[in-house]
Amino acid sequence: MAAMAGAMNAGPVTENPRAEAQRERILCAAQQCFIDHGFHAASMASIAETAQMSAGLMYRYFENKNAIVLAIIERQLEEGRAHVARLRSSSDLAADLLGFFERWRARDPGLMNAALFLEMNAEATRDPQIATALRRSDEAMRRDLVAWLSRSSGEGGIGLPREVAVTRAFVLQAFVKGLAVSAVLQAEIDHAALEAAIDAQVQRLLAP
Repeated sequence: MAAMAGAMNAGPVTENPRAEAQRERILCAAQQCFIDHGFHAASMASIAETAQMSAGLMYRYFENKNAIVLAIIERQLEEGRAHVARLRSSSDLAADLLGFFERWRARDPGLMNAALFLEMNAEATRDPQIATALRRSDEAMRRDLVAWLSRSSGEGGIGLPREVAVTRAFVLQAFVKGLAVSAVLQAEIDHAALEAAIDAQVQRLLAP
C-alpha cells in the first residue's frame, strides 16, 4: 500500500501551493490528452504541450505516464467518495442519478469523465498496477456504500443486514458505472422513461 501511495505521488513531496497547482495543471492536461487520444497515443511530450510547460518541468512532478494515471485514479476516488456521500443524503436518489447521467452526457468537468473511465478500465486489462489501483478505488467506494446501506435508518442509513448490503452495494456500483458508460454511447433516450426505470431499480436495491 505504501508503494502504491508513493507511485501515486511520484516526484517531490511538498505542501507548496504552487507545486500543488502545477500538479493539478498536469493532471488536467493529461486527462484531456487521454480523452482525446487514448492512453497509448498520449505521450509525456503531448501532455507537457497541453499543460503549456516543458517536459523537464513536468518530470519534476511525475516520473512517467503511469504515475500520472495513478494520480488521476486517486483523484477520481476522492471525487467519487464525495458523490457517494451526496447520494447518501439525497431525498430523491433516482432523480440525482438521472442528473449524473445528464452531466456525464454533457461532459461536465465536475464529474469523472465517462470516456476517461472507459480508457482507464481498458488500460487496466493490460497494466497490473493500474488494475490494482482501480480495484482498490472500487473497494473503497463500495465500503462507503455498504456502511450507508447497513446503517440503521435512525443513523441516516437504510438498515439492511450487512451481508445483503454488500451485495446491493456491488449491484448499485455496477448500475452507476453502466449509466456512465451509456452516457457516452447513447445518443437519445426518453428522459421520463429513463427516470422511471432508474427509480424502479433504486427501489429494488434499497428495499428491505
